[in-house]
Amino acid sequence: MITTKFESLSEMKNFLGKEIGVSDWFQITQKQINAFGKVTFDEQWIHTNPEKAKKNSPYGEPIAHGFLILSLIPKFLTETISFANVKMGINYGMDKVRFMNATPVNARIRARITLAEVSEISGGVKYKTEVVLELENVEKPACYAEMIAIMLVE
Repeated sequence: MITTKFESLSEMKNFLGKEIGVSDWFQITQKQINAFGKVTFDEQWIHTNPEKAKKNSPYGEPIAHGFLILSLIPKFLTETISFANVKMGINYGMDKVRFMNATPVNARIRARITLAEVSEISGGVKYKTEVVLELENVEKPACYAEMIAIMLVE
């Protein structure tokens, strides 16, 4: 795992365009997929029915919801990036999101994070990261997303 701790806005600006974090690998299980399906009311068989997916899916097994994979970005960000004197972090939104490859059940994914933009705002910092969600032993990533967040400082 590669982690970065930022002490100040000026320090963050020195990292613009650079990789600032690589998370540990994280396994996507059928239990997680099923729970996500229940919570989001998306229990389509391609995700939640292993027997039917094995017979009828082009993947031959269940795949994770794209939004499940996307929802893991905050987990990966908080594990790989930290800020001094933070009061709280807020998700501000996303710009570009692309699901480039299916994530099969039991696959392991990780995030590779690059700092794309940073600006000072009242009480903190707004920044954008480019996040590539990689699949272990697969060349084509599962997802690319540009995540925008705000860190309010004490």
